[in-house]
Amino acid sequence: MTDLLTHQWTLDLPSEAATDMLARDLAPVLKAGDLVTLSGDLGAGKTAFARALIRQIAGDPELEVSSPTFTLIQLYDTPSYPVVHADLYRIGHPSELEELGWDEAPDGALVLVEWPEKAGDALPPDRLDIRFVHAGKSETARRATLVGTGEWSRRLRRISQIGDFLRGAGWQDATRVHIQGDASTRTYTRLIRGKATAILMNSPARTDRVPVRYGKTYSQIAHISQDVKPFVAMDRGLAERGFSAPQIIKEDLLHGLLLLEDFGSTFIAESSTPLPERYGAAIDMLAHLHALELPDTLPVTPAITHKIPIFDYGALDIEVELLIEWYLPLIGAPQLSQRNRDAFTALWRAALSPAVKGEKSWVLRDVHSPNLMWLPEREGIRKIGLLDFQDAMIGSPAYDVAALCLDARVTVSQPLELQLLTRYVKARKIADPAFEPAEFARAYAAMAAQRNTKILGLFARLDKRDGKPAYLKHIPRIRGYLDRALAHPSLTELKEWFETFVFSIEARVS
Repeated sequence: MTDLLTHQWTLDLPSEAATDMLARDLAPVLKAGDLVTLSGDLGAGKTAFARALIRQIAGDPELEVSSPTFTLIQLYDTPSYPVVHADLYRIGHPSELEELGWDEAPDGALVLVEWPEKAGDALPPDRLDIRFVHAGKSETARRATLVGTGEWSRRLRRISQIGDFLRGAGWQDATRVHIQGDASTRTYTRLIRGKATAILMNSPARTDRVPVRYGKTYSQIAHISQDVKPFVAMDRGLAERGFSAPQIIKEDLLHGLLLLEDFGSTFIAESSTPLPERYGAAIDMLAHLHALELPDTLPVTPAITHKIPIFDYGALDIEVELLIEWYLPLIGAPQLSQRNRDAFTALWRAALSPAVKGEKSWVLRDVHSPNLMWLPEREGIRKIGLLDFQDAMIGSPAYDVAALCLDARVTVSQPLELQLLTRYVKARKIADPAFEPAEFARAYAAMAAQRNTKILGLFARLDKRDGKPAYLKHIPRIRGYLDRALAHPSLTELKEWFETFVFSIEARVS
């Protein structure tokens, strides 16, 4: 049998409050079906920790949680999932577990077991064990050694990295509130410490292992960041140029952890409605950015630099191909022949050529409502708080304008879209009289078509591959945006391809 991987983390808990804090650290990462065993001598603090943990999970600091020493097993119905708290101190042999109704514990429960050694081999090895010992002069001072086995080895390693990071930043005692993240694997947590708040960005390094073309992975071709270094570089690059990128309070580049300034919870859209004043400020921000001369390399640290990738044909091609790989199967379309796929690529190359060869700027890539905060207390372009730019590239400025004016998460009407585009063009003409509105309009149509084609495939993939069907509700909006973009005369041939291989099939199945 292959030995299971283990990871160990040791913490000094000088007080009962520190023990409660450990419970607060663990509660957000536990889930239904987990097994946590609590070891240590009598009076070492096992039950005190279990009580704190159950209260955290239940969200009730006053919940009555007594020791199961005599009842042996107690069940708590929390809003998240059932919690089974067992104390095996009084059993004499593992066979007695069956008599206790151990096998009848609810499926999908978190199980906490004190004195797990009494169960022998009856407990599965894939678990988190916490061993408590007295340490220090205080009666409540303890040392906890956490050992993760199997899948818990990886999970505990990340928990320990986050815990050590927050302790180093002085935020270990903060209340934590999970924030809804984006479609990526990053997670965000609001930390609250008195009146002060900060955002913990948890973005462990990721590596795609499956090459899809030319020996490269999808992320390499599409220029998707693999760690936090691009975020740090772009964040400071934007801030130095007067934009509202969150201040980086503390960073751990190795483990992908950032403590960031909290911009609050007010976005440029509210209740699924784009607010013209705020979108106008966002378009002003983009016009200002696109009028600047910007470098293609930024420092991360004094010894590390980040080269901003080019939004090239490879990235543009592989993004629109998400439509073929994921959206066409979603609508029941037959598999395309290689001839029709080649035609798809050739039409896109022709449509995108003017934008690829034209004006260049930083493309922040996801400039839409979930990533744009409203900061009314600030002035000018700083009223817009920027959150998501780790995948930034150098390419056509029309891309980010299209991302904002055709917001994937809220419906931007055609009159508002036209109002924003007019405002952008006027601002660019004032900054540079040589700015060509007609060339920009063509680039805007091409980039709007490319982005919304990509998103159709991306949202279909999030549903089918990643089990996130909520993204499908946005499909009708994205389809409407794609129709708008393809109406530009320069995209007539591309529109004909879509009518043959996409729109006609949608019409048959609708």
